Amino acid sequence: MRRVAFVNGHIFNSVSEEFVSATVLCEDGFICDVTRESVPSDYEIIDLQGKYLIPGLVDVHTHGIGGNDFNLAKEGEIPQMLLKYARMGTTSVMATLASDTMPHLMNSVFAINQNRLNTRAGCANIIGVHLEGRYLNPEARGAHALELLASPSVEELVSLATAMMPPPIHISIAPELEGAEPFMRKARELGATIGIAHTTATYEQARRALLFGARSFTHTFNAMTKIHHRMPGAAVCSLTYDGAYTELIADGEHVHPAMVVLAYKSKPKDKLVLITDSMGAAGAPDGEYFVGGTHVTVKNGVAINDDGVLAGSTLTMFKAVKNLMKFCGITLNEAIKYATINPATMIKADFVGRIAKCYRADFIVIDDIINPEIDTVYVGAQRIIGA
Repeated sequence: MRRVAFVNGHIFNSVSEEFVSATVLCEDGFICDVTRESVPSDYEIIDLQGKYLIPGLVDVHTHGIGGNDFNLAKEGEIPQMLLKYARMGTTSVMATLASDTMPHLMNSVFAINQNRLNTRAGCANIIGVHLEGRYLNPEARGAHALELLASPSVEELVSLATAMMPPPIHISIAPELEGAEPFMRKARELGATIGIAHTTATYEQARRALLFGARSFTHTFNAMTKIHHRMPGAAVCSLTYDGAYTELIADGEHVHPAMVVLAYKSKPKDKLVLITDSMGAAGAPDGEYFVGGTHVTVKNGVAINDDGVLAGSTLTMFKAVKNLMKFCGITLNEAIKYATINPATMIKADFVGRIAKCYRADFIVIDDIINPEIDTVYVGAQRIIGA
């Protein structure tokens, strides 16, 4: 049993949103106590030297990083992705799959689960699978290839969900499609959480979807019915329905900073969720990539497919936090929850996103809360090399 104590630091409390002077005791990669008592003699000491400890970031919507994505990555390439995520401060990942054929999706899920169930030291953890694809409205498909889309099928859902087990499992779907309602009811029965995505749904259709199973809105504003004063659409439903989670790509490209402020001011503080929707070019050079079956060109960090449509982002979660601070004029203390406990709660992952007893010992060390930069990252209380 490996016992580690993080001492002499300012520890972030997700409830009070304050940094407190405390010691974090960890055993075998999980937090066993946050205390002000003396450290037992059999603990390895990690001296934070007055720096700040925040939870590792949780990205519930990310397709890829470092030149690879979860649809195309071979089993041996996924650990490289997870190391890259960790070095950038994202310690928990929902491996997100874009639209594809059923055989390819099943192969991708198998490769993901091989790395999910056999975790490697020094890497971020895959905590679940997010299926963002196939059951999308062709009129709002964004960068997803038309020929890879399909009508909602309960039979396909059962096959995919069985392969993706155990939860967390998150499924994004356009709720106005024929067959969506029984699909969503079955998904909920199987323990999946559901996001409204790539949709032409009216405000009323979106509200109905929330009543029979949907829990969140996938990348709000993007690939959904827009805000109009007589036809409010899905985006307005996302902002005004307090019980739903609102995903947001806070990169300044997918969503204008003013709209980020609108979402921030509209939502209850526990229902706004930062995501990256990153593709393989995140943490990688500009160039040519493939996302959702379509060719993508990345120039100056912006990914555009051959139809001129934004095709995922090159954002990192840590950058998203800093952007939220900048766009909304808020402190790091106020911004942390949108990239930690909120996304974890959205997908019902009650073991990451906080520095508290029984949570994973995943941390970021920073030395300046005004202009934060990553100093060190720990996953399961083990330091990530190069972070």
